[in-house]
Amino acid sequence: MIRPAQDNSETILLVEDHLVLLELIKHILGNAGFTVIPACNAKEALLLEAGHPGTIDLLLSDVRMRGLSGPDLATRLKEKRPKMCVVLMSGYPDGASLALDRGWHYIQKPFMAPALVNTIRGILRAEHGSAVGATRPEAPAMRYLRADANDRVDKLVPIPDYS
Repeated sequence: MIRPAQDNSETILLVEDHLVLLELIKHILGNAGFTVIPACNAKEALLLEAGHPGTIDLLLSDVRMRGLSGPDLATRLKEKRPKMCVVLMSGYPDGASLALDRGWHYIQKPFMAPALVNTIRGILRAEHGSAVGATRPEAPAMRYLRADANDRVDKLVPIPDYS
């Protein structure tokens, strides 16, 4: 289990069009102590962002989605919230260049829960000077999603921790 960071008040706008992944990532980040605003597409994310009166510290978005893409969504949101960090995620090889060319962060799918949480904590700590990375997560039983050829989630596969 990943321990929540102390004094963690960061808010993450999570955008993922595969609902099972949306719920899994929301669960991982929520258990790590983040406030998560989940959206299943860019249109919903824009509506949720507009209705959120507080700070959104980080956008975590899939790159390829129906309708507005993750990079296009991030560009729109950065105009309104310039201090918001952006992390794009993708299982496709071109995803990294779409994020890094704009000076944003990137995480390759599939990822393990500790890698996601540690990446986000590191970004927030570096960009906002946050204490979010103050605690180190325990060595959890790591898991990843395996998808079939039609991009349906097959099952969670346990991966032992050899560290």
